[in-house]
Amino acid sequence: MAKKHIYYDEAENLYVTELMTINEISERLKLSPRVIAYWKKDKDWDEKRKEFVRSKQNFHEDIYEFSREIMQSIREDVKKGEKIDPGRMYYFTRMLPIMLKVKQYEDAAIKTGFSENKKTLTPEEVAYIQEEVLGLKRKNDKH
Repeated sequence: MAKKHIYYDEAENLYVTELMTINEISERLKLSPRVIAYWKKDKDWDEKRKEFVRSKQNFHEDIYEFSREIMQSIREDVKKGEKIDPGRMYYFTRMLPIMLKVKQYEDAAIKTGFSENKKTLTPEEVAYIQEEVLGLKRKNDKH
């Protein structure tokens, strides 16, 4: 019970948010893979991981949609010959790099086999997108 008290929260975080495997967690925390697998099953870490991935995916979709709305409103003002609000233009220019990342994310999702019929990305797909598109390294990477 003492190990659970000491390592449980960290193990759960590594599995859910860092998308580490049971073996990676086991090696990092110096615990048996069976212990980690039991904790994972007992508290349904898979569902927590799916929710975490889903929330990240929804965030990317929200950014993309928000950027499109700003772009559309600026486009309408230009067509009407109206002055473009500097605040909207500022937000749009700040969103451009993020929109490019979202596009790269979509391309990577397609490359990894993500289809419109699937509801969420697999943890492996998320890890690929984080590393290849967003340039994020997991904490256990030494690169």
